[in-house]
Amino acid sequence: MTLQIRSNFAQIHSGNLAIDAYLAVPETPEKAAAIVVIQEIVGVNAHIRDVCDRFAKLGYVAIAPAIYQRLAPGYESGYSDEEVKQGRIYKEQTKADELLSDIQAAIDFAKTLPQVKPDSIGCIGFCFGGHVAYLAATLPDIKATASFYGAGIPNWSPGGGATIDRTPDIQGKLYAFLAQTMPAFRPNTSRRFRQHSINCRSSIRFSCIRRRDMDFFAKRDRAIRQRRRRQRGSRCSGYLANRSSSKNYGESLCD
Repeated sequence: MTLQIRSNFAQIHSGNLAIDAYLAVPETPEKAAAIVVIQEIVGVNAHIRDVCDRFAKLGYVAIAPAIYQRLAPGYESGYSDEEVKQGRIYKEQTKADELLSDIQAAIDFAKTLPQVKPDSIGCIGFCFGGHVAYLAATLPDIKATASFYGAGIPNWSPGGGATIDRTPDIQGKLYAFLAQTMPAFRPNTSRRFRQHSINCRSSIRFSCIRRRDMDFFAKRDRAIRQRRRRQRGSRCSGYLANRSSSKNYGESLCD
């Protein structure tokens, strides 16, 4: 059943920094699990806001913090070559500890909402947000994480190091979806993930998605705009809200 929702921008606080965050809440008397939605390199744009709205219609409280707030307050864009290039410049300037602090701020804010079950917090991210979601999975409050196309996890981390080295700190469930044919992924990426999780005895579950399509951003953006013209609010294939894995992800939040 699709629920009525209300959505707005809120401000959350990470130390002395005020961070913009998009918030979508289902209109239901029951308490709900909350999901932190982490943006791509192009900011909390219309697509990410739509993802939050669709989660809220499914009964989750969704919050998307602006993880570029320290670098470019209010930044959002589309998926043209120039826009993606600028987003990557901002990505390279982020730092893991600051990102984690900002995501924790979103969690702390969500836990103050009367609609939220404070012990049922999850996280989802796409592209660079998928990488950051892997980082966020190390936070004790996160019960379940879905990392979509989180490039660079085995060999890079914002500010230095390699994010995969933080795998032992993951306490909840993590579902990693890897598009191996995208240029940002090196050969055998999924194999390296699996081996690392085995070595750490972690609770990570992997689902590898094979894409033949290299023109990922442009075609997805066109598809989103066409879908909105046809029927606003319909589900977008390829994301967690209507994947077969969504049931497992939701159950992990409620364990």
